[in-house]
Amino acid sequence: MKIINIPITDQTIQNLKTGDRILISGTILTGRDAALPKLVKLLKEGESPVNVKSAVIFHTAVSPAGIAPTSSNKTEIETSIAPLSEAGVKMHIGKGALSPETVNALEENKSVFVVTPPAAALLTSKMISSKVVAFPEEGMEALHSITVADFPGIVAVANGKSIY
Repeated sequence: MKIINIPITDQTIQNLKTGDRILISGTILTGRDAALPKLVKLLKEGESPVNVKSAVIFHTAVSPAGIAPTSSNKTEIETSIAPLSEAGVKMHIGKGALSPETVNALEENKSVFVVTPPAAALLTSKMISSKVVAFPEEGMEALHSITVADFPGIVAVANGKSIY
C-alpha cells in the first residue's frame, strides 16, 4: 500500500504503476457531469474558481447519502480529463475504462487515473469535511472540496499503461 498526500508532486506520479494500491489523504475536489465541463470552460477563460495545480479530482456527487464514484468514461467527464490534467490536475478518481486518447493525455500531462470501490459507506467514512466551492446551483453535483484520510484506490492508468 502506497501512502499519497495531497498536493501531489510529479515525483509521486512517476513512482506510481498500474495496479498499485494507494491511500490518499488531503483535500480533493469533486465533480461530475454538471460541474466538470463548467470548470474546464472557466479554466480556458482564465477564471477558475479553484486552484487545480497538483490537485486530485474525484468523479462523484456529494449528498447526504454519501460519496461513491460515477463512471469516468461518460462523455462530459472523460472529455474534461485532458484539459484538467493540462491545467495541473495530477490525479483523477472514478471508475471505468478510459479511451486510448485519454490514457495518452494523462501520460503527456504526468497525471494518473485511479479507480476506487463503489462502496459509499466505506468512502464516506474516509471523508472528514466537505464544502461547496463552485456551482452551487448544481446541488449535490456542485464542485466540492472534501478532506479525506486514508481514501482507498487502485492506480488504473499510469505512465501510458492501463489495467483495462
